[in-house]
Amino acid sequence: MQPVVEAARAKINLALHVLGRRADGYHELDSIVAFADLGDRLTVAPASANALLVEGPFAADVPADEGNIIWKAWAHVRGLLDVPFVSVILEKNLPVASGIGGGSADAAALVRALLRLAGARLSEAQVAGLAAIGADVPVCFVGKPCRMEGIGEKISVLSEQLPPALVLVNPLAPCGTAEVFKAMGLKPGEVLATRADLRNDMTAAAVQVQPRIADVLSALEKTALWPVRMSGSGASCFGIANSLEEAEAVAAKLSAAHPAWWVKAARLG
Repeated sequence: MQPVVEAARAKINLALHVLGRRADGYHELDSIVAFADLGDRLTVAPASANALLVEGPFAADVPADEGNIIWKAWAHVRGLLDVPFVSVILEKNLPVASGIGGGSADAAALVRALLRLAGARLSEAQVAGLAAIGADVPVCFVGKPCRMEGIGEKISVLSEQLPPALVLVNPLAPCGTAEVFKAMGLKPGEVLATRADLRNDMTAAAVQVQPRIADVLSALEKTALWPVRMSGSGASCFGIANSLEEAEAVAAKLSAAHPAWWVKAARLG
Protein backbone atom coordinates (compact mmCIF):
# COMPACT_ATOMS: atom_id res chain seq x y z
CA MET A 1 0.00 0.00 0.00
CA GLN A 2 1.29 3.45 -0.93
CA PRO A 3 2.01 5.99 1.81
CA VAL A 4 -0.59 8.67 2.43
CA VAL A 5 0.24 12.32 3.03
CA GLU A 6 -1.75 14.57 5.36
CA ALA A 7 -1.32 18.27 6.05
CA ALA A 8 -1.46 19.40 9.68
CA ARG A 9 -2.46 23.03 9.22
CA ALA A 10 -1.94 25.73 11.83
CA LYS A 11 -5.05 26.34 13.94
CA ILE A 12 -5.97 29.97 14.54
CA ASN A 13 -8.28 30.99 17.39
CA LEU A 14 -9.96 34.08 15.94
CA ALA A 15 -11.75 34.31 19.29
CA LEU A 16 -11.24 32.27 22.45
CA HIS A 17 -13.45 32.58 25.51
CA VAL A 18 -12.86 30.69 28.72
CA LEU A 19 -16.36 30.45 30.19
CA GLY A 20 -15.28 28.89 33.45
CA ARG A 21 -13.73 25.88 35.10
CA ARG A 22 -15.85 22.78 35.58
CA ALA A 23 -16.04 20.81 38.79
CA ASP A 24 -13.82 18.13 37.21
CA GLY A 25 -11.08 20.72 36.64
CA TYR A 26 -11.46 21.05 32.86
CA HIS A 27 -12.02 24.51 31.42
CA GLU A 28 -15.19 25.28 29.44
CA LEU A 29 -14.33 26.97 26.14
CA ASP A 30 -16.08 28.82 23.34
CA SER A 31 -13.86 29.55 20.36
CA ILE A 32 -14.04 30.55 16.72
CA VAL A 33 -11.37 28.57 14.88
CA ALA A 34 -9.95 28.82 11.37
CA PHE A 35 -6.91 27.31 9.68
CA ALA A 36 -3.94 28.81 7.88
CA ASP A 37 -2.52 27.36 4.68
CA LEU A 38 0.75 26.46 6.37
CA GLY A 39 1.66 23.77 8.85
CA ASP A 40 3.30 20.43 9.45
CA ARG A 41 3.17 17.48 7.07
CA LEU A 42 2.82 13.76 7.81
CA THR A 43 3.73 10.91 5.45
CA VAL A 44 2.24 7.68 6.79
CA ALA A 45 2.73 4.10 5.56
CA PRO A 46 1.77 0.67 6.96
CA ALA A 47 4.65 -1.00 8.77
CA SER A 48 5.49 -4.03 10.91
CA ALA A 49 5.96 -1.74 13.93
CA ASN A 50 5.28 1.88 14.74
CA ALA A 51 8.16 4.21 13.88
CA LEU A 52 8.61 7.97 13.68
CA LEU A 53 11.15 10.14 11.90
CA VAL A 54 10.92 13.88 12.62
CA GLU A 55 12.35 16.34 10.11
CA GLY A 56 12.01 20.06 9.48
CA PRO A 57 13.04 23.32 11.16
CA PHE A 58 11.50 22.48 14.55
CA ALA A 59 12.32 18.75 14.61
CA ALA A 60 14.61 19.10 17.61
CA ASP A 61 11.78 20.50 19.73
CA VAL A 62 9.45 17.49 19.62
CA PRO A 63 9.92 13.91 20.86
CA ALA A 64 10.65 11.34 18.17
CA ASP A 65 9.67 8.41 20.41
CA GLU A 66 6.50 7.11 22.06
CA GLY A 67 6.16 10.46 23.87
CA ASN A 68 4.94 12.14 20.68
CA ILE A 69 1.20 12.88 20.74
CA ILE A 70 0.69 11.08 17.42
CA TRP A 71 1.12 7.76 19.24
CA LYS A 72 -1.58 8.73 21.71
CA ALA A 73 -3.76 9.34 18.65
CA TRP A 74 -2.78 5.98 17.15
CA ALA A 75 -3.66 4.14 20.38
CA HIS A 76 -6.99 5.96 20.58
CA VAL A 77 -7.98 4.98 17.03
CA ARG A 78 -6.66 1.44 17.54
CA GLY A 79 -9.21 1.14 20.33
CA LEU A 80 -11.99 1.96 17.86
CA LEU A 81 -10.93 0.33 14.59
CA ASP A 82 -8.59 -2.25 13.10
CA VAL A 83 -5.76 0.02 11.95
CA PRO A 84 -2.20 -0.98 11.05
CA PHE A 85 1.10 -0.19 12.65
CA VAL A 86 2.59 2.71 10.76
CA SER A 87 5.84 4.37 9.83
CA VAL A 88 5.51 8.15 10.02
CA ILE A 89 7.67 10.95 8.66
CA LEU A 90 6.73 14.18 10.41
CA GLU A 91 7.90 17.40 8.78
CA LYS A 92 7.77 19.81 11.72
CA ASN A 93 7.33 23.33 10.35
CA LEU A 94 5.36 24.91 13.21
CA PRO A 95 6.98 26.07 16.47
CA VAL A 96 5.99 24.01 19.52
CA ALA A 97 3.92 25.20 22.51
CA SER A 98 2.84 28.09 20.30
CA GLY A 99 -0.97 28.24 20.52
CA ILE A 100 -1.57 27.22 16.91
CA GLY A 101 -2.32 23.55 17.54
CA GLY A 102 0.87 22.03 16.17
CA GLY A 103 0.79 18.82 18.21
CA SER A 104 -2.99 18.54 18.02
CA ALA A 105 -2.89 19.13 14.26
CA ASP A 106 -0.27 16.38 13.94
CA ALA A 107 -2.43 13.99 15.97
CA ALA A 108 -5.51 14.83 13.91
CA ALA A 109 -3.57 14.36 10.67
CA LEU A 110 -2.46 10.91 11.83
CA VAL A 111 -6.08 10.00 12.60
CA ARG A 112 -7.11 11.05 9.08
CA ALA A 113 -4.22 9.05 7.62
CA LEU A 114 -5.17 5.94 9.60
CA LEU A 115 -8.75 6.20 8.40
CA ARG A 116 -7.58 6.47 4.79
CA LEU A 117 -5.35 3.42 5.21
CA ALA A 118 -8.17 1.44 6.84
CA GLY A 119 -10.88 2.69 4.47
CA ALA A 120 -12.93 3.73 7.51
CA ARG A 121 -14.80 6.73 8.89
CA LEU A 122 -15.54 8.02 12.38
CA SER A 123 -19.03 8.72 13.65
CA GLU A 124 -19.89 12.17 14.96
CA ALA A 125 -19.61 10.84 18.51
CA GLN A 126 -16.20 9.33 17.76
CA VAL A 127 -14.97 12.64 16.35
CA ALA A 128 -16.07 14.34 19.58
CA GLY A 129 -14.25 11.59 21.48
CA LEU A 130 -10.95 12.68 19.92
CA ALA A 131 -10.92 15.35 22.66
CA ALA A 132 -9.53 12.57 24.87
CA ILE A 133 -6.28 12.94 22.89
CA GLY A 134 -6.24 16.74 23.26
CA ALA A 135 -8.79 19.55 23.37
CA ASP A 136 -7.89 20.86 19.90
CA VAL A 137 -7.81 17.46 18.17
CA PRO A 138 -11.51 17.31 17.14
CA VAL A 139 -11.45 20.74 15.49
CA CYS A 140 -8.10 20.00 13.84
CA PHE A 141 -9.53 16.71 12.57
CA VAL A 142 -12.47 18.53 10.97
CA GLY A 143 -10.05 21.10 9.55
CA LYS A 144 -12.68 23.67 8.59
CA PRO A 145 -13.75 26.98 10.15
CA CYS A 146 -15.66 25.95 13.27
CA ARG A 147 -17.11 27.05 16.54
CA MET A 148 -15.52 24.90 19.24
CA GLU A 149 -17.26 24.53 22.60
CA GLY A 150 -17.15 22.47 25.78
CA ILE A 151 -13.65 21.11 26.38
CA GLY A 152 -13.17 20.89 22.62
CA GLU A 153 -15.61 18.09 21.87
CA LYS A 154 -18.48 20.23 20.53
CA ILE A 155 -17.77 21.25 16.95
CA SER A 156 -20.05 23.26 14.65
CA VAL A 157 -18.87 24.01 11.12
CA LEU A 158 -19.29 27.69 10.23
CA SER A 159 -20.46 29.10 6.93
CA GLU A 160 -19.51 32.74 7.58
CA GLN A 161 -16.95 34.30 5.26
CA LEU A 162 -13.49 34.49 6.79
CA PRO A 163 -10.89 37.23 6.45
CA PRO A 164 -8.65 36.45 3.46
CA ALA A 165 -5.24 36.41 5.12
CA LEU A 166 -3.19 37.05 8.23
CA VAL A 167 0.32 37.43 9.55
CA LEU A 168 1.40 34.94 12.23
CA VAL A 169 4.20 35.90 14.60
CA ASN A 170 5.86 33.84 17.31
CA PRO A 171 8.83 35.09 19.37
CA LEU A 172 10.19 31.53 19.48
CA ALA A 173 9.57 31.41 23.21
CA PRO A 174 7.35 28.54 24.42
CA CYS A 175 4.17 29.19 26.38
CA GLY A 176 2.64 26.11 27.99
CA THR A 177 -1.14 25.82 28.03
CA ALA A 178 -1.24 24.32 31.53
CA GLU A 179 0.86 27.19 32.88
CA VAL A 180 -1.49 29.75 31.32
CA PHE A 181 -4.59 28.11 32.74
CA LYS A 182 -2.88 28.03 36.14
CA ALA A 183 -2.07 31.74 35.83
CA MET A 184 -5.75 32.43 35.11
CA GLY A 185 -6.44 31.06 38.59
CA LEU A 186 -9.99 29.82 38.05
CA LYS A 187 -11.34 27.56 40.80
CA PRO A 188 -13.36 24.43 40.00
CA GLY A 189 -16.95 25.50 39.41
CA GLU A 190 -16.05 29.16 38.82
CA VAL A 191 -17.93 30.71 35.89
CA LEU A 192 -16.91 33.72 33.79
CA ALA A 193 -18.91 35.84 31.36
CA THR A 194 -20.23 34.31 28.15
CA ARG A 195 -18.86 35.26 24.74
CA ALA A 196 -19.69 38.89 24.01
CA ASP A 197 -16.98 39.96 21.57
CA LEU A 198 -14.06 38.58 19.62
CA ARG A 199 -11.29 38.47 22.18
CA ASN A 200 -8.92 35.94 23.73
CA ASP A 201 -9.53 35.49 27.45
CA MET A 202 -6.13 33.82 27.93
CA THR A 203 -4.05 36.79 26.77
CA ALA A 204 -3.36 38.51 30.10
CA ALA A 205 -2.39 35.25 31.80
CA ALA A 206 -0.23 34.22 28.84
CA VAL A 207 1.67 37.51 29.03
CA GLN A 208 2.39 36.75 32.69
CA VAL A 209 3.79 33.36 31.72
CA GLN A 210 5.64 34.60 28.62
CA PRO A 211 6.20 38.39 28.62
CA ARG A 212 7.52 38.36 25.04
CA ILE A 213 3.91 38.00 23.87
CA ALA A 214 3.38 41.65 24.80
CA ASP A 215 6.26 42.62 22.49
CA VAL A 216 4.72 40.68 19.61
CA LEU A 217 1.28 42.21 20.11
CA SER A 218 2.82 45.68 20.31
CA ALA A 219 4.72 45.15 17.05
CA LEU A 220 1.60 43.89 15.26
CA GLU A 221 -0.48 46.79 16.56
CA LYS A 222 1.95 49.23 14.93
CA THR A 223 1.12 47.80 11.49
CA ALA A 224 -1.97 48.30 9.35
CA LEU A 225 -3.26 44.85 10.35
CA TRP A 226 -6.51 44.69 12.29
CA PRO A 227 -7.64 43.14 14.50
CA VAL A 228 -4.57 41.89 16.36
CA ARG A 229 -4.90 39.00 18.82
CA MET A 230 -3.14 36.06 20.41
CA SER A 231 -4.01 32.55 19.24
CA GLY A 232 -4.77 29.81 21.75
CA SER A 233 -2.64 30.01 24.87
CA GLY A 234 0.20 31.76 23.00
CA ALA A 235 2.85 32.66 22.27
CA SER A 236 1.75 32.99 18.62
CA CYS A 237 -0.14 36.17 17.75
CA PHE A 238 -1.70 37.33 14.52
CA GLY A 239 -2.99 40.34 12.65
CA ILE A 240 -5.71 40.15 10.01
CA ALA A 241 -4.87 41.47 6.53
CA ASN A 242 -7.12 42.57 3.68
CA SER A 243 -5.21 40.44 1.19
CA LEU A 244 -2.35 37.96 1.01
CA GLU A 245 -0.26 40.64 -0.70
CA GLU A 246 -0.74 42.98 2.28
CA ALA A 247 0.08 40.16 4.67
CA GLU A 248 3.28 39.31 2.79
CA ALA A 249 4.39 42.95 2.78
CA VAL A 250 3.81 43.34 6.52
CA ALA A 251 5.48 39.99 7.24
CA ALA A 252 8.58 41.08 5.33
CA LYS A 253 8.85 44.27 7.37
CA LEU A 254 8.32 42.47 10.68
CA SER A 255 10.91 39.83 9.77
CA ALA A 256 13.45 42.53 8.95
CA ALA A 257 12.75 44.36 12.22
CA HIS A 258 12.70 41.19 14.35
CA PRO A 259 14.94 38.58 12.69
CA ALA A 260 14.81 36.28 15.73
CA TRP A 261 11.02 35.88 15.46
CA TRP A 262 9.06 33.34 13.38
CA VAL A 263 6.93 35.43 11.01
CA LYS A 264 4.66 34.00 8.32
CA ALA A 265 2.01 35.38 5.97
CA ALA A 266 -0.80 32.94 5.18
CA ARG A 267 -4.24 32.56 3.70
CA LEU A 268 -7.12 31.64 6.01
CA GLY A 269 -9.54 28.83 5.36
